[in-house]
Amino acid sequence: MKIIDYKLYQLPPRWLFLKIETDIGVCGWGEPVVEGRTHTVAACVTELMDYLIGKDPRHIEDHFQVLYRGGFYRGGPILMSAISGIEQALWDIKGKYYHMPVHEMLGGSVRDNIQVYSWIGGDRPSDVGAAAKEKAEAGFTAIKMNGTEEMNYIDSYTKVDAAVARVAGIREAVGQDFGIGIDFHGRVHKAMAKILVKELEQYRPMFIEEPVLTENAESFREIAQHTTTPIATGERNYTRWGFKQLLTDGVVDIIQPDLSHAGGILETKKIAAMAEAFDVAVAPHAPLGPINLAASLQVDACTPNCIIQEQSLGIHYNKGSDLLDYLVDPTVFEYENGSVKIPKGPGLGIDINEEKVKEMSEQAELWKNPIWRHADGTVAEW
Repeated sequence: MKIIDYKLYQLPPRWLFLKIETDIGVCGWGEPVVEGRTHTVAACVTELMDYLIGKDPRHIEDHFQVLYRGGFYRGGPILMSAISGIEQALWDIKGKYYHMPVHEMLGGSVRDNIQVYSWIGGDRPSDVGAAAKEKAEAGFTAIKMNGTEEMNYIDSYTKVDAAVARVAGIREAVGQDFGIGIDFHGRVHKAMAKILVKELEQYRPMFIEEPVLTENAESFREIAQHTTTPIATGERNYTRWGFKQLLTDGVVDIIQPDLSHAGGILETKKIAAMAEAFDVAVAPHAPLGPINLAASLQVDACTPNCIIQEQSLGIHYNKGSDLLDYLVDPTVFEYENGSVKIPKGPGLGIDINEEKVKEMSEQAELWKNPIWRHADGTVAEW
């Protein structure tokens, strides 16, 4: 079996799909994208695929080693996202070739389903109490929300009070046994993060995510001293080496590698194994499309320390298209009692509706994240 061709599809709302074709008709799908840098990642995929044409797609570890180590410069969001999507597609091909789901080739299933959470509140969180209650009534057992709008290095306690009031409203609306993930989104600097984590602790969040940017990881230890709430991060970390310092520092409780950014399926499995050795949980980051979610669920299936799965159905980014729109059988991601079953089909366990993909690729517009500024005109973290 040899790789003979590939196709890239830019799709709404902000996704990039990759289809890899072989000479025996078995094809695989991956999702290589950096949100807001679609064309850049597509160019990187094109460069990397030059090496893979004519190769046996089943030699996944060797292909990863060449694509990662074959250039002098390594890592980073663009290269690793391109590799991630390619790697997902190779696993999809291999699973279809051997007629088994990817997780069976990675040690077999340790669970039948995994808890999922749903997004509420949008970029600038509002009406979150009612939204959380709506999700609870729909069967979800956990949500995630942006904790605050932009915050300056030292900012108003009015913003702190507003963030606390929103979480208090959610807890009042859904009760004590409902999970609340609070995403600081890297918008908050250390001084304000220390205040926020302390003030929010009384509402028993499921976790605090990205309390500061990952490049300020040395601040995590100080922030952790102000709360017992689990701290999560990792969507902007890539490869085992990008997670090594986080784990050896011992200041995070949950890591959140993204299967479309961190290096793909096997690399995330390796990252999760490292985390297990440090008694750290895994909750894969997945605010993207159905291929990204399917790849995440394959890792969840065979990884004991995976605890919950993000998914993008109804997320505020998904205007014009949503998670299920590109699937032949959308029921593969049916949520029941706040959980989703592990797909049992071959490869990634999903079938992509290629006709729908082709149709929507003609309507895709280039998505860019907003640029925020503080009141004095300085650029704020989005």
